Amino acid sequence: MRLEIGNILIKDIAFGSKTEVKDGTLFVDKDELIEAATGGDERIKSLDVYLAKPGDKTRIIPVKDVIEPRCKVDGKGNIFPGVIGDVDQVGSGRTHVLKGAAVVTTGKIVGFQEGIIDMSGEGAKYTPFSKLNNIVIKMEPIDSIKQHEHEEVIRLAGFRAANYIGEAGRNVEPDEEKVYETKPLLEQVKQYPDLPKVVYVYALQTQGLMHNTFFYGANAMKIVPTFMYPTEVFDGAITSGNCVSACDKNPSYVHLNSPVIDDLYSRHGKDINFIGCVITNENVTLQDKKRSSNMTAKLVEMLGADAAIISEEGFGNPDADLVMNCNNLENKGIKTVLVTDEYAGQDGASQSLADSTPKGDAVVTAGNANEVIDLPVMDTVIGHPEVANIIAGAWDGSLREDGSIEAELQVITGSTNELGFFNLSAKTI
Repeated sequence: MRLEIGNILIKDIAFGSKTEVKDGTLFVDKDELIEAATGGDERIKSLDVYLAKPGDKTRIIPVKDVIEPRCKVDGKGNIFPGVIGDVDQVGSGRTHVLKGAAVVTTGKIVGFQEGIIDMSGEGAKYTPFSKLNNIVIKMEPIDSIKQHEHEEVIRLAGFRAANYIGEAGRNVEPDEEKVYETKPLLEQVKQYPDLPKVVYVYALQTQGLMHNTFFYGANAMKIVPTFMYPTEVFDGAITSGNCVSACDKNPSYVHLNSPVIDDLYSRHGKDINFIGCVITNENVTLQDKKRSSNMTAKLVEMLGADAAIISEEGFGNPDADLVMNCNNLENKGIKTVLVTDEYAGQDGASQSLADSTPKGDAVVTAGNANEVIDLPVMDTVIGHPEVANIIAGAWDGSLREDGSIEAELQVITGSTNELGFFNLSAKTI
């Protein structure tokens, strides 16, 4: 499967009379965007749009998802299949990306594990999303809505907004292009017979109770491990719908730009043969964990892999999935590298993961989420600043009277992302 990505570099955003890209600036028709994002959903009481640019003294809180605007210009399906439009297989043809722009969703808090994006100051150093030109969708639901419906309403509004904005890039000549290709399995194995065959084991957050990830619009809690072309991810086959801690949540933007997949492609044909992805889930019960992990190991073995990269999403309970996948693959003679973050306490002296194994001797860490930081006062707050006292990584009194915040890195969206999307790490001393 071959996918061409055309990146249209967005250097600025502004409201305008028409949604379009001109000379690197994305202009957004605010009224049209509100109509598109609302989508006739009667569960939405109000919806408004704000702009937040790099360097602005602006705080977005609580952040639910971050989504990159894209559109299919050639090939089957559309971006976010099963969420927007039909469930056609994606990952081939041509896709245009508004690189440097993002849709951020906020509004009344759904669950306590939501986050903060500061566009300047100390907090901006710890999130990749402070570098983007953000179109912020602030949505408030009707009063009678239930919590799980509230999550669904704001999630779908975000995807409708990103889909609408992404269309602005359809007829624009990209500034840069990339090509990704994975052949059918037997062909791919034969293409580089002398290179080690590598599979990416892509664990999706599926603990339920608003800890869900979606695969072609279906809750991944219901799937068994399956093999997929990596290029499907770049067309939105995997989307976020969860409220795990902000620091190591995989927003939809991160799935669309998976650094693990991108890096594996960069090594493909040079020192590895990247043969594809196995997606699996992170369930709650031990029986479900064993079932998924055993099937994952069996599938990776059947694919003939010599090595696997294993990532996780979340911490605590999902650490058991990470370690179980590591053990099961290593026991089959398949070498593993684990990608995670750490919760080592504010002093860095505690056990970093809830589970461990001596077989996990090759680990990439995205940093300690318990590190304490100070976030300065912002001129503008989009959302609800009072939730700074209750989101994961904060405490009663985190929000000071002057509007500054003391909290753990855990509150910053993307700060210790477990796909390695940002630049933090940690070392043992």
